[in-house]
Amino acid sequence: MTSDADRGELFSEERSAEVVVNSMEGTRDPRLRQVLDSLVRHLHDFVKDVEPTEEEWGAAIAFLTATGHKCDAARQEFVLLSDVLGVSMLVETINHRAKGVATESTVLGPFHVVESPPRSLGADICLDHRGEPCLVTGRVTGPDGEPVGGATVDVWQADAEGYYDVQRPGEVPPANLRGLFTTQADGRFWFRTVMPRHYPIPDDGPVGALLEATGRHPYRPAHIHFLVRAAGYAPLTTHVFAADSPYLDSDAVFGVKPDLVRDFAVVEDPVRAAELGLPDRFREVEFDIVLLRAEE
Repeated sequence: MTSDADRGELFSEERSAEVVVNSMEGTRDPRLRQVLDSLVRHLHDFVKDVEPTEEEWGAAIAFLTATGHKCDAARQEFVLLSDVLGVSMLVETINHRAKGVATESTVLGPFHVVESPPRSLGADICLDHRGEPCLVTGRVTGPDGEPVGGATVDVWQADAEGYYDVQRPGEVPPANLRGLFTTQADGRFWFRTVMPRHYPIPDDGPVGALLEATGRHPYRPAHIHFLVRAAGYAPLTTHVFAADSPYLDSDAVFGVKPDLVRDFAVVEDPVRAAELGLPDRFREVEFDIVLLRAEE
């Protein structure tokens, strides 16, 4: 027979969170216990503040269900939802505090879904050669300015029409506008591409419906993604944004930071263009990257 001392506290509106939290006393992982404790308390506070009807709570469950159904190998609707709510940027910022030295981080985004192929320095990642030619150069260093040779620089971007390769299977070559480069001993890297274009995040699913319901547009400013890794240094996920792009002040996923905005200069130099294998008129951006040491 169970004694009164063995019985848990019965559920009540006033102490709902405490009852649920106490039920998880057997959680062995202390970090899991901390996370669940906070989650339950905040969620119950939210419900008590909003007081949703049963129909509204059912609609919320249906929204999350539809979000899951929209996910596939080329699209992650939950990442998109996290992005438009600003949670992705918050998590990224908390976990990669630049401390005034390192390059600012920003969101990974929903399109880093395939492995970028290794390419030699200077290679052209635009395999269909459609768009305004662009040269990207940069140098990877540590916090004290030391060159980081052998770093991998993974890049991917939208094309001149605002699409990623995974959005146009069969229409563009596989791994178009993607590349994995390795820096020289002096930390330098460079590659050829085309100017990226601003574009809407996928808005034909539940996240798009949420944006419409809240009067928000789905657009991101033009940018190139970078994921940089090197032994002994903390990995960095970041973008370089084109200064002349619209939507810099209203990025749908809140990813823009002032230090990541650069001018993509127009270059008209036939001799240099010929050396680079580019037409006489091309765009150029220099984007140096500073990594923190792993222990920092």
